[in-house]
Amino acid sequence: MDNPKQTFGSLAVVLSLLLAVFILLFHWSSSISNELVLIHKEPRCNQSNVKTSDIEECGDSLDCALAKASMGNKTVIIAVVNKAYVEQDVESESTMLDIFLSSFWLGEGTRSLIHHILLVAVDQIAYERCQFLKLNCFRLETDGVDFEGEKVYMSHDFIKMMWRRTQFLLDVLKRGYSFVFTDTDVMWLRNPFTRLSKNVTEDLQISTDMYNGDPWSKENLLNTGFYFVRTSNKTVSLFETWYGRKDNSTGKKEQDVLLDLIRGGIIEQLRIRVRFLDTLYFSGFCQDSKDFRAVTTVHANCCRSINAKVADMKVALSDWKKFKRLEANSTVNPQWTKHDWCQQSWRKS
Repeated sequence: MDNPKQTFGSLAVVLSLLLAVFILLFHWSSSISNELVLIHKEPRCNQSNVKTSDIEECGDSLDCALAKASMGNKTVIIAVVNKAYVEQDVESESTMLDIFLSSFWLGEGTRSLIHHILLVAVDQIAYERCQFLKLNCFRLETDGVDFEGEKVYMSHDFIKMMWRRTQFLLDVLKRGYSFVFTDTDVMWLRNPFTRLSKNVTEDLQISTDMYNGDPWSKENLLNTGFYFVRTSNKTVSLFETWYGRKDNSTGKKEQDVLLDLIRGGIIEQLRIRVRFLDTLYFSGFCQDSKDFRAVTTVHANCCRSINAKVADMKVALSDWKKFKRLEANSTVNPQWTKHDWCQQSWRKS
């Protein structure tokens, strides 16, 4: 027969072990629960969900966004969008942003470049659309200014938005980044970095509405819808001078002011080199490229409204797809379809 004292002692040991295990499990469960709560409540930056610790590491939310989109040589592609560029109109099934992004898919050597686009949203809807598309996004806030709707060419709000864009790009240069700025009405049909000059002494390479055959001629009609600028003290000074004319240029868009500065001697004053890009490669609706086998970008310039731009961009992209279906050894030289919508846009009030 078992000894009662011995049995009671064994039972006490077992109960003590069970109690110890229970206490250990309780503390372990509480610890895991607290960790999960901390993870869930961890603050996130409103710029593409970048963590606060990441922002502290790279400077601020813009520094983080630039670093994420940057190529190895601190070069980024920047485009600016608002609600009017990202939301479908009742009359159209496509947005300007849709066509812009489609061109990277359909272009030659352009698909990987989409990872280096920083899409700068000037209103919340544009920012949310950018995030939905899982692009590199940055929310540019301007106190007391509504950039949400369509800004008709040369309207007061259009001019104001262009100057805000210039100020932002100046900030990017100051942070040590070179960039290609592109409007979203520019279709990228080939990789422009293979066509842009690699000469590091060329500070600014800028597209033109009409190209006169001389890449150094200040008589070329420049267009700020597409350009490549290398960061340096000289280009920072150029952009500072440019933006500094904002309040003394009533009725002029920033593009006109830059042209005035260049023709007024700023190139010589700052000792910068500016190359004006040939429309054979960097073309637009103002002056079509004459060679589908050479064209790199197509800009929906010389056009007044977003609806007209979208309509004619779709047609131009269709022209490009037809060209791509040609046999490699084909000698056919296609022609661009006339940009009827954009031509008609100037006749509408």
